[in-house]
Amino acid sequence: MAIKVSVAPKGMGLNDFVAMQEGFFRDEGLDVEFDLKTFRGTQSSWKDLQYFDRPQDRPYSEGRSVIQGACAWGSVCNAGAGMGKFVPDCYGVSPWGIFVRPDSRIKRPEDLKDVPVAVGMRAGSHFNVPYRLEKYLPLENIKTVNVGGFGARLSALLAGEVEAASLLPPQIDMAKQLGLRAVIQDTFHTIWWVPDDMPADVTARYLRALDRAEKALQADLAKFLPLWKLSIPAEFEDRQWDFSKFSRGERFVYEPVPRAEFDEIMQQVARWGLDQHLKEREFDKLIPAVA
Repeated sequence: MAIKVSVAPKGMGLNDFVAMQEGFFRDEGLDVEFDLKTFRGTQSSWKDLQYFDRPQDRPYSEGRSVIQGACAWGSVCNAGAGMGKFVPDCYGVSPWGIFVRPDSRIKRPEDLKDVPVAVGMRAGSHFNVPYRLEKYLPLENIKTVNVGGFGARLSALLAGEVEAASLLPPQIDMAKQLGLRAVIQDTFHTIWWVPDDMPADVTARYLRALDRAEKALQADLAKFLPLWKLSIPAEFEDRQWDFSKFSRGERFVYEPVPRAEFDEIMQQVARWGLDQHLKEREFDKLIPAVA
């Protein structure tokens, strides 16, 4: 009998959707159900939400067992704050960028001095801002404003509520098709994040399916680009998107997260003043027991 498991896709890549469409989860003996409550929640506004009350935090407060993923900083910090464990067996590589409207006075990263950048609090869009801008600006001149998920950030930028927004896939490709302009672009790592009680065998089956999906994407990307429609938030569904011009988004790498990267993450979040919720900081205590 297939093992039931709930998964909340990040929506930054296609691997989950490819694995579902092509039957790779089924082949691993998994009956995967996408947790759309969490997935769609992470795309929405978080303006009035505090840490531990974000959509991705609620499975823990509500006692639901859900496999998730986040930026490397976020997954490590969430585990350190007592919300599950991060999986050290793999990582993702995702594009990132800060975008502005085409008529903005902001042309270079240095022009973002003291300009609030729309982010989702303590998620990839947030951590990336100090990580990438510190080479251009003093930390005290790097500002962020908690708007929330990518649908909310893109909407705020288009509406003129913010001057700049930190964007991830597929909103980067959406922003380009909408005529928005990149000020800075780079890549960053993501890590998967599981509840304390997630069986190691289930996690391993899930990752094998993602790895198989990665190989399928590398073999025929054009076949799967239309699956980006599954990541478009409701407020943007009525627009005509040319998915054939979208990039592939996050890439899955089935190799262990280097220990040095974990140590760097801990140093960075402490220096940025974003470590106040950490209850545990030791690598071996933040990963599943049999990882």
